[in-house]
Amino acid sequence: MKFAVLSDIHGNMFALRAVLEDMKQFDIERVFCLGDLAMAGPEPDKTVDFVKTQDWTVIQGNTDEMIAYFNDDIYESVKSGAPIMANALEQDVKEISSENKQYLKNLPINKTFEVDELKILLVHGSPRRNNENIFPNMDMDVIEDIFTDVDADIIFCGHTHIPCGYQTRSKITVVNDGSVGRPFTENPQACYVVADITNGKLEIEHRMVDYDKESAKNILQKRNFAGAEKLAEMLINPETRHL
Repeated sequence: MKFAVLSDIHGNMFALRAVLEDMKQFDIERVFCLGDLAMAGPEPDKTVDFVKTQDWTVIQGNTDEMIAYFNDDIYESVKSGAPIMANALEQDVKEISSENKQYLKNLPINKTFEVDELKILLVHGSPRRNNENIFPNMDMDVIEDIFTDVDADIIFCGHTHIPCGYQTRSKITVVNDGSVGRPFTENPQACYVVADITNGKLEIEHRMVDYDKESAKNILQKRNFAGAEKLAEMLINPETRHL
């Protein structure tokens, strides 16, 4: 079975369309989306509208949860560490329709399925929390602690916007699929995963896809919140995870 795993679209329809176009060259049977559909991007409501129409398996990301359950405490918590992201979140909540917020609220926090007797777990951050980071070059003892006692052979995650992977001592394969709409690497191209499981063997490819970043930037910088210009510039020159 050949399938695609993508996440962290963050309202960037330009990047998402480019990824879907790239996907056409493969015989993709299923698409799995690990959340963070809308927040702090060029077209948040339009992106949720689009994802809702797709025959994908979608789970809830941490920013989907923030939008769905938005209140003053969530706003202040985000503002304390990333004031521009808090401004974006507040504006997203105003722009995203009630129906789409309900859609985000109803998304499951994880999903499991089997292919060729391999157990696969989909999460946004980690099996423990939707905002836990799986970065490249982490200490293996930390990785082992995060994934200890997890009943899965393969785990797909996102959240950090940085692709990476691990093999634990208990032979769990962990794959971070990067980010479609807001990569935090030196390469600002959209990133997603094409996976193939045949006869119980897994093959993984992180696909890097160019897209019209200037158009995405132009729309984002015109959105009605303080700091939109800085977030827009990060689509071209990623420098930090949060502002």
